[in-house]
Amino acid sequence: METPVETTRERLLNVAEQRFGEGGYEGTSLRAITVAAAANIAAVNYHFGSKEALLRAAVARAMAPVNTERRRRLDQLEAGAPPTPEALIRAFVEPGLELVLRRGERGALIARFIGRIAFDPSRRIRELYAVESEPIESRYLAALQQALPQASPDAVAFGYMNMLGLLALHQSQALSPTPGAAGPEDPGKLAENLVTFLVAAFDHGLRS
Repeated sequence: METPVETTRERLLNVAEQRFGEGGYEGTSLRAITVAAAANIAAVNYHFGSKEALLRAAVARAMAPVNTERRRRLDQLEAGAPPTPEALIRAFVEPGLELVLRRGERGALIARFIGRIAFDPSRRIRELYAVESEPIESRYLAALQQALPQASPDAVAFGYMNMLGLLALHQSQALSPTPGAAGPEDPGKLAENLVTFLVAAFDHGLRS
């Protein structure tokens, strides 16, 4: 069976993920992307309209499976008894690590891309990322606030933002694993360690 031929649009998205993940949005020229994708500026304009629109499409594609799994898990939790903070944290963290880091080399590339764009120095670029992530993330924040009545909404929001930052650091592999520790090749162990740490932080660090 023949392997499907990669379209120009797919090549541009694949290269954009790699280059934006390595150099950030401002540090990556559209020409560098088109050359690596064996395309031209006209192809970018035809398929996306602009460099920013190419980034938006790449973020949407990368986040889709993570958002879908997070939404599925949250729907399942909210259909039963009130979820615990640990259940909510696990349902949020595990898809963010496992669905990207278990895809081999491409998964690591996507993870770096998501982590880099989520905390890009440019507010505009962070806003583009938020368009794809905010709807489901806001649901998790609201659920955590309900599950932690002993903490103020501002305190839970503070903990939540730190959870996002720590997750993004691991996704982008900015935190190099120490010898013998879980690394990108073992996302299950990494997720378990991160969940344990975050549960303790929310439980003890956010008490009124």
